[in-house]
Amino acid sequence: MRISGALDAMLQAQRGHLFPWVPVCFGLGIGLYFLVSNEPALQIYAGVVAVSLVLGFCARRGDGLGLLAGALVLIGMGFCYMGLRAHQVGAPVLTFRYYGPVEGQVLSVDRSASDAMRITLGQVRLRDMSPARTPDRVRISLFDGAPPEPGSWVMTTAHLSPPQGPAEPGGFDFRRHAWFLGLGAVGYSRVPVLHSGPPEVLPVATIRARFSDWVRASMPERTGGVATALITGDRAHLPRHVTEDLRASNLAHLLAISGLHMGLFAGVIFASLRRGFALWPRIALRWPVKKISAAVALVASFGYLLLSGANVATERAFLMVAVMLVAVLMDRRAISVRAVAFAAVLVLLRRPESLLSAGFQMSFAATLALVVVFRAVQPMFRPGRGGHLGGALRWVGALVVSSLVAGVATAPFGAAHFNMVSHYGLIANLAAVPVMGAVVVPGAVLAICLAPFGGSAVGFWIMSQGISWILTVADTVAGWPGARGQVVAPEPWMLPVLVMSALLVLLWQGRLRWVGLAPIGVALFFWPSSPRPEVLISADGGLVGVMTSEGRALSRPRGKSFVAGIWLENDGDGADQVEAFDRVPARQQGKVQTFQAVERHFVHVVGKTGLSEWQMSCAPHEVIVLSVEAEPPDGECLWLTPKALRDTGSIAYTQRGEMITANAGARRLWSAR
Repeated sequence: MRISGALDAMLQAQRGHLFPWVPVCFGLGIGLYFLVSNEPALQIYAGVVAVSLVLGFCARRGDGLGLLAGALVLIGMGFCYMGLRAHQVGAPVLTFRYYGPVEGQVLSVDRSASDAMRITLGQVRLRDMSPARTPDRVRISLFDGAPPEPGSWVMTTAHLSPPQGPAEPGGFDFRRHAWFLGLGAVGYSRVPVLHSGPPEVLPVATIRARFSDWVRASMPERTGGVATALITGDRAHLPRHVTEDLRASNLAHLLAISGLHMGLFAGVIFASLRRGFALWPRIALRWPVKKISAAVALVASFGYLLLSGANVATERAFLMVAVMLVAVLMDRRAISVRAVAFAAVLVLLRRPESLLSAGFQMSFAATLALVVVFRAVQPMFRPGRGGHLGGALRWVGALVVSSLVAGVATAPFGAAHFNMVSHYGLIANLAAVPVMGAVVVPGAVLAICLAPFGGSAVGFWIMSQGISWILTVADTVAGWPGARGQVVAPEPWMLPVLVMSALLVLLWQGRLRWVGLAPIGVALFFWPSSPRPEVLISADGGLVGVMTSEGRALSRPRGKSFVAGIWLENDGDGADQVEAFDRVPARQQGKVQTFQAVERHFVHVVGKTGLSEWQMSCAPHEVIVLSVEAEPPDGECLWLTPKALRDTGSIAYTQRGEMITANAGARRLWSAR
């Protein structure tokens, strides 16, 4: 009874501060859906609904047990809602490798991580394939010719394959990502793309493409590609070295149309209109100029959403800004923890799968941390004595605090998702972010406003000066010794523990919140020593990696560069594939490499040339990995060909010699073959 009473008293003390926990509990249910190994059956959902109904009656009680019941109901709702969403977005997925003609309509044009232009096609037609089996969307990287405009009907000859699973067990699952994007196949083409029919106007895509062309034509080449990425989200004309410099200096977030851009855009319009109305006292005193400015900023932000392509990140940013502006219209506090929580609820209802994305995690982590911290230190920044100097110091202090808080809040997510830490990111952000808000965004707004009068050149010139400064900062900081550090991938439990502990610190009321610092310290302490697999085998048999005293040794100096890069990044290893290949002990000439690890003898055979070079053996302690199909010789070895690996997915051997497969018997909607 004493424990029950203490629990009730503790939860009752949170009255008035419970709403921010709604998206937390709902998100836990979403995460639980992704955590299960097999797709839940209908009976599971029925059971969750039945239990939630019973708990719903218990939640009507006003005591602590009622609050716990309500939390469990929200978790159950998140679980079922995510399952419903996963089934709703289902579309045909290619189940084999395809080579032949591909026809469809260009929906979007972008640039891949390898710097190749790529197109996403809708209304796809494939040779000898029924419409019921044909993917709704395919994405093709182009290696010959210029990409067509959105809306064009095109045809080409392409290699297509199903979206691939994790590069290693427990890693990022591109199949899941593609499932929610509606991508049923990905591939490449090495022949020119031909127009197969008259283009159709896709209102948003066409306007976006023409706007991008207009911006690039109005600005110097150095800044034009960055400007189109900032305004329209079009990165097709962004040089790769610029992207690398921005990542190394922790300024890559300036490229993504996120809450920062949407907030600055809406803020510039809101502040400009409000100050403009103040010039006419009769209007300022008689009209609700604050609400009018907020309404115009809301409409303009929606236009920015459409212009930028309305992708997931931009939708999230718009919803966050919209909540703030609607709060102004309703005479509520625009910036509060409750407003952030409401925005999170809207985002999770719109796209619940975004919970797993780095963008969702980093944007809400930064926003929530900034709101909580500035609420705590607000008295330090209140206007007081000191004149202009005092105001300048407050502005500089706010800038330093905001950059530091946002950097600390997002660092764990950046390290977990990208295995990289920018050592000088705070310096770069202090130098670049103010220019983004004071020069680049106002210049873009001015260019758009003056365009009907032929005066957009003024705004573009201002914008170009700001972008040039940001690029200079990025190039300078990226060139400093040790600008970028590599971080080993954390164990699966570490990031959830960090998140829940940080939420306890930020959202809980009372001294109990500081208990969350202990698990945060434990997770950060053990993160650098997170174990990595001793042996990794790619899902197609094209690459093998074995851990050595110098780092992971790779069986090939080139080829399978994407998988090789992911393995090395997750190891926290800054080496490239060639350097990793040089680590192979007793490296052999040709297409056959051998390794000794975890009391086994690994042999990697590449191609038919490797088969001809290899003296076949099949001893019990041997693991034979082939990149082509071949009949196994007599023996008791583990024979891994591409066909066998399609069932297992990528393979990892732990330090204790335990073999783990990426699929591991799991059957989810996106992994079914």
